[in-house]
Amino acid sequence: MVTLTPAAAEHLKELVVAEVPGAGLRLQVIPGGCSGFEYALSLGAPEDGDEVLEDGGATVIVDRFSVPYLLGAQVDYEESFQGAGFVIKNPNATASCGCGKSFTA
Repeated sequence: MVTLTPAAAEHLKELVVAEVPGAGLRLQVIPGGCSGFEYALSLGAPEDGDEVLEDGGATVIVDRFSVPYLLGAQVDYEESFQGAGFVIKNPNATASCGCGKSFTA
């Protein structure tokens, strides 16, 4: 369902060890933004009904609502002079807003 690039998996493993040992990256799609949906990322433990995926030694947690919106999505970690962070490449996004923070499915 969701895959991690090697860079994302390595950074996520470092974050989890430093911040919340035993946790994973919770990736959610929530209503909002100017295009209809936006991503919410946090570190945490799985809850009942969540999909739990292991990739590259790192854990990704996706709630039931978000699963259909994230099928085939890839999480990458990018660093640039403007900052660093996780980037989601989602084949289900048919359009996005100008700032890239929200999308339409």
